[in-house]
Amino acid sequence: MILGAHESIAGGVSKAFERAEADTAECLQIFTKNARGWAAKPLDEGEIASFKAEAKRTGFPAIAHCTYLVNLAAEDSALRQKSRLGFADELERCTRLDIPWLVLHPGAHADASTGIRLIAEGLDAAFAKVPGPSGVLLEVTAGQGTSIGHQFGQIAAILDATQGSDRLGICLDTCHLYAAGYDIGTREGYDRTLKELDQAVGLCRVKAIHLNDCLKPLGCRVDRHEEIGEGELGLAPFGYFLADPRLAKVLGILETPEPEKYKANLKKLRALAGKPPSTKARR
Repeated sequence: MILGAHESIAGGVSKAFERAEADTAECLQIFTKNARGWAAKPLDEGEIASFKAEAKRTGFPAIAHCTYLVNLAAEDSALRQKSRLGFADELERCTRLDIPWLVLHPGAHADASTGIRLIAEGLDAAFAKVPGPSGVLLEVTAGQGTSIGHQFGQIAAILDATQGSDRLGICLDTCHLYAAGYDIGTREGYDRTLKELDQAVGLCRVKAIHLNDCLKPLGCRVDRHEEIGEGELGLAPFGYFLADPRLAKVLGILETPEPEKYKANLKKLRALAGKPPSTKARR
């Protein structure tokens, strides 16, 4: 697994690479705009060039995360349309930055089957509007409230319902999996979970994993991240993921609560994996 973290874009999207280096990361995830607002200034051409130059200089793979406001399954038609437009804009921003994947929480709807249909329609509309090459990683959710995507079967149903599934992959989250009821806290549970995932959607679709401990117990369906080894998961499950050869090329992204602890958390993870510090990271 290639280890990294979600980095701030304060001062410009290109600044995230310096922060990744300081954290000893080897990959990174960013927001391409304010994650808690709809409006965003167009990307500056100079900043786009700087981002691409930094990506080339560091060699760090980068992905993006969609704003939390987007809900492709919204029951309210006005919000759903706003979400579609906002989502397409973010996909376009990724395309301009040469970011291959945009991570998306699928959406929320009181009726899962209706929600799945609306999500698939929203994805297809965005793909038609933004030809590519950037694609979307559907993130497995914790199942909080009416959110869709906490069951592998729901993710599979979205993939089956879209016309553009070749531009879709999967983003796992260790906290979300545990909160959703997948017992990755034991070796047997990890093996069972990965087998079920492979049968439902195919492990080949997993392009990124958010590495977070879980504050709440198994099956709580509450999305609360914790620092690595300090929550209900503990350290052992992260070792299962890091030692899995099927995930060797997957990006492992920290989204733990305190970014100032990213470097320490990456050190913990590398110790579990028996890996030396990144040779590309700044001291």
